[in-house]
Amino acid sequence: MKTLKVYTYEGCDTCRKALKFLNERKIAHEVIPIREQPPTLAELKAMLERYDGNLRKLFNTSGLDYKALNIKDTLPGMSPTEALKLLASNGRLVKRPFVVGANVGMVGFDAEVWHKVL
Repeated sequence: MKTLKVYTYEGCDTCRKALKFLNERKIAHEVIPIREQPPTLAELKAMLERYDGNLRKLFNTSGLDYKALNIKDTLPGMSPTEALKLLASNGRLVKRPFVVGANVGMVGFDAEVWHKVL
């Protein structure tokens, strides 16, 4: 398998668990700081397809930026293009970890799901 790109935030406990999972299984991966380098628009579009067009799945709904920008109320009125541009411009809004690779796309960490996919 080609190397996975794993977008994470250093202060995120869920991200640490995901990286531990990958390291324990010796799964090659590249760690990318999500706040400094958010996923690309192309990666976000591909992930949106994996989640059947459910934009909300890509947002960090418990994040301060999500709440401060009132995304919960504005998201239903946004076009997918607008929402993806917003995510690509602000890594704090993206649900993490955000994992992309050859035939792999996942947001969040669920050990059972990751075990099946990876």
